[in-house]
Amino acid sequence: MSCNNCNTCNVSEKRGCGTSSVFDWLYQIENPATSNKDLVEVQFKADRKGYYVNGDKVQFSVGDVVVAQGEKIGHDIGRVSMKGELVALQLKRKKITNKNNLRKIYRRATEKDLTIWEKAIDKERDVLKKAKEMIFKHNLDMKLSDVEIQADNKKATFYYTSEKRVDFRELIKSFSREFQVKIEMKQIGVRQEAAKIGGIGSCGRELCCSTWMTDFPTVTTSAVRYQQLAINPDKISGQCGRLKCCLNFELEAYTEELKQFPSIKRKLKFKKGDAKCFKLDVFKKTMQYYYLGSPSEIVEIHLDNVNRVIKLNEEGVVPEKMESYILTNEEKSENKNILNEGSLERFDKEKKKRKRK
Repeated sequence: MSCNNCNTCNVSEKRGCGTSSVFDWLYQIENPATSNKDLVEVQFKADRKGYYVNGDKVQFSVGDVVVAQGEKIGHDIGRVSMKGELVALQLKRKKITNKNNLRKIYRRATEKDLTIWEKAIDKERDVLKKAKEMIFKHNLDMKLSDVEIQADNKKATFYYTSEKRVDFRELIKSFSREFQVKIEMKQIGVRQEAAKIGGIGSCGRELCCSTWMTDFPTVTTSAVRYQQLAINPDKISGQCGRLKCCLNFELEAYTEELKQFPSIKRKLKFKKGDAKCFKLDVFKKTMQYYYLGSPSEIVEIHLDNVNRVIKLNEEGVVPEKMESYILTNEEKSENKNILNEGSLERFDKEKKKRKRK
């Protein structure tokens, strides 16, 4: 997980880089002379970002490490991820209207600031381990996911997940005595937890929630049914234990295509007997039917032929048998070509056969 500013650094090795990547698509356009040019987005640990105003006109560029005003106390250190008009668009998207409430950028981080910051980062792993032990002793029904210590060592934010409401007043007192800093507890959802921790998905890529997703819309089992996927919890669940967010990505395309298909509950009438739909294929635009008395005899029919039979039935005409509408070899080969046109093997060169002497 790289911030695209460097290959390795002390911070990325111990804490991990900021995961939500940013692309400045206005980099070739000079910022207009508005108050928005002083707006700054700063990336902190994992997926946490903050929005600030450069009121003191501090000189820095995107990618620089800056010292910013803390949320409630002291100061924090982060990396500038965006400036100017793009930040104004982010504020609009997050419905932040009062720019006067934005905190300030103090200065570019000095060597002294970075040294103190790295000491705070070094403590995080031990603090997390000790905090988990203390939660176990207090017998609280909560899972501690991560801890972030502010750059000035004055505040520690603990992120946790819990199914129920937790009374952690005594725990906060224990944390304050043990760590000697201001304590803040933040409850997050399981999807936010996965975004903070990060990882590799079953597709082989970094988790979408930890790289580019900022909102987590609800994913329902209907998304699985529309795409005709097997309801296997191991395959349709992400690392958070919930349904994968990517199930929603192609859902709209599937629902649009399914509008062309008749209801699978609709039976086709033939003289040989009524036929019931067993399965449909959105990509090949085919439907598989079987006679009610013979479920083992499955026939694949193209969507056009299915609609043709339905129209005949509505007109009172009953065809002889559904085998008359079975897919021809030409249609099958055409469907096969459509499905294989995205195969990576199409780039492979055909091996020339050596002639035997």
